[in-house]
This record gives sequence, structure tokens and C-alpha cells, in this order.
Amino acid sequence: MIFITAKFRVRPEYADQWPGIAAEFTAATRAEPGCLWFDWSRSVEDPTEYVLVEAFRDDEAGAAHVQSEHFRAAQRTLPPHLAETPRIVNTTLAQDDWSLLGEMAVPEQE
Repeated sequence: MIFITAKFRVRPEYADQWPGIAAEFTAATRAEPGCLWFDWSRSVEDPTEYVLVEAFRDDEAGAAHVQSEHFRAAQRTLPPHLAETPRIVNTTLAQDDWSLLGEMAVPEQE
């Protein structure tokens, strides 16, 4: 899978509205057949920073994502709300889902 984490620093006046601003792009991406997940989180230390964790089935699914109309629309509509260019980590992993964090295993509960 292609695993991507990106940090978006949003202009302060848009920070609270960011989930709504990105909602259409988020919903369209989640509906892509090759999207495994596309999840936003907000930093607990910096309220203007959002972290996007996304994964796509393979290179073909990743290419379809960046070539989609909703991606092109996001390239036009999202940057005016940002304070800087997003930063990204993009890698390919030989897995297709989250692994368990064994070092913090939770015992079976009844």
C-alpha cells in the first residue's frame, strides 16, 4: 500500500472550520475504490495544524487519486486557507492494513 502522512498548517482564521472546508474532498477521496483510509486529526499542541493520514491500495490507486477531479478541485480550493505548503511523508509498505502495536497489547476483555 501507499502510506501518506501530511501536515497542513491552516491560517488561524480558518482553523476551526477546516474539517468543513475539506469535507467534500475528504468524502470524495474516501469513496475512491483504492482508498484504504483518509483520516484527519488536529494537533493537541497547535490548533492550526491538521495531520492527514491516508493510504491507497497500490500505485495505481494513488495515481487515480492525484488524477481525480476532486483532487484537482482541492488543489484550487484548499491552498487559500493554508498558512504554508503542506509537508508530507510518502512511502510504500508491504501491508494492506494497520498492524497491532504489540508493545501496548490490551488483554482480552470479557
